[in-house]
Amino acid sequence: MKSQIGRRHFLRGAGAAVALPALESLGFRRHARAAPAVVAPPKRVVFLGIGWGVTQETWFPDPNQTGAGYTLPPGLAPLARHKADFTVVQGCSHQHSNEAHWGSTFWLTGANRFAVPGQSFSNTISVDQVAAVKFGQHTRFASLQLDSDDGNSGHGPGMSLAWDRHGKPLAGPRDPVQLFHRLFSADDLPLEQRKAAIATGRSVLDAVLTDAKRVQRGLTATDTDKLSEYFESIRDIERRLEKDEQWLTIPMAKPPLPEPDPGLKGQAEIAIMYDLIVAALQTDSTRVITYRQPVSSLLASLDIRVNPHDMSHYVPGDRMEASQKRDQVQGELLAGLLDKLKETKEADGSSLLDHVALAFGTNIRSIHYLDNCPTILAGGAADLKLGEHLVLPKHTPLCNVWLTMLRGVGIDVDRHGDSTGVVPELMA
Repeated sequence: MKSQIGRRHFLRGAGAAVALPALESLGFRRHARAAPAVVAPPKRVVFLGIGWGVTQETWFPDPNQTGAGYTLPPGLAPLARHKADFTVVQGCSHQHSNEAHWGSTFWLTGANRFAVPGQSFSNTISVDQVAAVKFGQHTRFASLQLDSDDGNSGHGPGMSLAWDRHGKPLAGPRDPVQLFHRLFSADDLPLEQRKAAIATGRSVLDAVLTDAKRVQRGLTATDTDKLSEYFESIRDIERRLEKDEQWLTIPMAKPPLPEPDPGLKGQAEIAIMYDLIVAALQTDSTRVITYRQPVSSLLASLDIRVNPHDMSHYVPGDRMEASQKRDQVQGELLAGLLDKLKETKEADGSSLLDHVALAFGTNIRSIHYLDNCPTILAGGAADLKLGEHLVLPKHTPLCNVWLTMLRGVGIDVDRHGDSTGVVPELMA
């Protein structure tokens, strides 16, 4: 029966008149049935470091072919189906790089290892950790630093690709099973015991700080600086404890994939780590990920019996063939990761790849060459020009690329590492 209720009707009682809500019967069907607004998907950043370089003769595109019409070289052929989704950048390097066996130590920092007088090694914050300051506020893990249990992969010092704001190395899961449980396994301790553990951590830090402050008087300027750095490290731990406390009552995300088999190495290990990277982003467990990949175990899994270091110093023959096979398989694995990022849909129907800024590469070109760092950029989060081959002037700071990525994902920073400005040719 058609409703006789007019739009100007009120509920009356006790001398008061209260307007009726927007009932469907009063003609407010459009408002009553309107779908909730879909929140724009967040931006994410991913850095994949490969160590030991590439085969320069067959990995880099012809420098005379730039723009979208370039021909993919054999080393990048496995990525052919994604050609419109990534850009290859040539010409970049770090001005302070001087160690040919350190493919990852300064890859994301651009630091000068001799910047601190009297020290033979120092580093600065990596680009992923700059992003984590902003993106990490909204997720259980401010960032994830993934590594492998592989000691001969050309990466150099460090425990991952990531370095904190003091230039100290950051560690993280080193195999797929560890990463799976870090992301998806609930803590079995009762809530009150977990709260007590956090409180105990704070009390230990308070005691350490109290003792440390007692020795401040009479220190040299150098020791004072060291103690200040120590205090900052304590504050960093306090901030992590505060974050842990914020997430105590929030359940872990449900895993979108089964637990990996233990003992995976090489090609299988990288493939499942890529799957877990997608899962971490899909569940919004983190928005910042780095992965320092194995090379030695990758070669072993391909039944290549060439030492990784010897392979990097290839000459025509077995060593060069091993290097080219390594390039091919790394390309196939990356193509598989891009497949999964495309297939994974956001709430608004877009793909996960549309909201990821991904960099793939290393600080070593080939052999002992540290110029023209291999660089692939993919994903739509940073509003970069994709589907192109870009050749920049020789010795363009690689940190200019990192700065352009940071600006593209909405992080307003003036510089990063040894950057001299953004790369206009990369900006869409």
